[in-house]
Amino acid sequence: MKKKIKNNVYWVGKNDWEIRNYQAYEYTTHRGSSYNSFLIQEEKTVLIDTVLRPFSNEFVKNLSREIDLLSIDYIICTHSEPDHSGALPELMNIIPNVPIYCTENGKKAIVGNYHQEWNFKTVKNGEKLSIGNGKELIFFEVPMLYWPDNMFCYMTNDNILFSNAVFGQHLSTELLFNDLVDQCELNLESIKYYANVLTPFRKTVTKKIDDFLKKNLPIDIICPSHGVVWRDNPLQIITKYLMWGNNYYENQITIIYDTMYSGTYTIAQNIAKGIHSANDHVNIKLFNASQNDRNDMVTEIFRSKGVLVGSPCLNQGILPSVSGFLDMLKGLHLANKKAAVFGCYGWENISIKILETKMKEAGFDIVMEPISFNWFLTDEALETSINYGWLFWDLLSRDE
Repeated sequence: MKKKIKNNVYWVGKNDWEIRNYQAYEYTTHRGSSYNSFLIQEEKTVLIDTVLRPFSNEFVKNLSREIDLLSIDYIICTHSEPDHSGALPELMNIIPNVPIYCTENGKKAIVGNYHQEWNFKTVKNGEKLSIGNGKELIFFEVPMLYWPDNMFCYMTNDNILFSNAVFGQHLSTELLFNDLVDQCELNLESIKYYANVLTPFRKTVTKKIDDFLKKNLPIDIICPSHGVVWRDNPLQIITKYLMWGNNYYENQITIIYDTMYSGTYTIAQNIAKGIHSANDHVNIKLFNASQNDRNDMVTEIFRSKGVLVGSPCLNQGILPSVSGFLDMLKGLHLANKKAAVFGCYGWENISIKILETKMKEAGFDIVMEPISFNWFLTDEALETSINYGWLFWDLLSRDE
């Protein structure tokens, strides 16, 4: 069933309540997701994006109940990934000659995905498409947000920005609009999406948003490809993106660790005590890397000004949960994060060297010499751990 967004613009997408992992297992979707597709019914009928391929049959059937599919004049593909273009093969079997508007890179990706030479109309930055009743669609190329083919599509008069990959969340809801959903859930899923998906491209994201804002186009509604439609103060999410892209952090320190016989865990606990003794207002979060969700940990690190990571030694290395997580962080290119490392060992004190190397490779600023303890912890080791937390906070506070 289509849902009205504004005037002759409707949501015709799919809520996926069951999905819990996105892009294989790279992104966890605790609250499901949505594949947002939009229908414009002016003098011309326009479909903007489709849904994930497994839902293509359902999508086409549902759309055919709302409109005569033969009445579709244009298809806009703002992004070629299969969660947005997946229903094209089934839809184009019915309307094979309808033009598909996309970027040149979008055409390459769609042809590569589906091996079909449909009626592509490649667009350049600023090109316009009249849809009748004095309204136009304006296309803006925004490559690497976060694929080379991304583009914005702006609808004049109704002042709607179809933003594709940016400003979205993996959040399934029948309520659709940002002012109707749980605001805590919305804020958490929005920053999680930015931290895990867009952080590697934050400079480009910020620049493209700035470039778009310089055009001084009024924005009444933002329609992203996943999650809610922003109709209540839509500029709030733009403001957050610009803030998140500017070396963002909160008054928070995150401690990541894994442990074998509770030694590294105990160090982490006492470091947290030391930080709290130095400042009882700082938000301290501890995560066992083998027990917690990677994307949630990334989100908390993104929100932190300081990060501590610990592991004992294992097979002349560190525990796989910590090693894999640090490799993941390397690809995200987080910025402006102070860090330190800690650990335990039995026969050889090697884990802290590996931790430091991996943290530096991931772009963290190591601000303290590591601490590491042999065998089971003594009272002196516990006291040293507490002092280490106190000193870590002291170093962070000096830089503010």
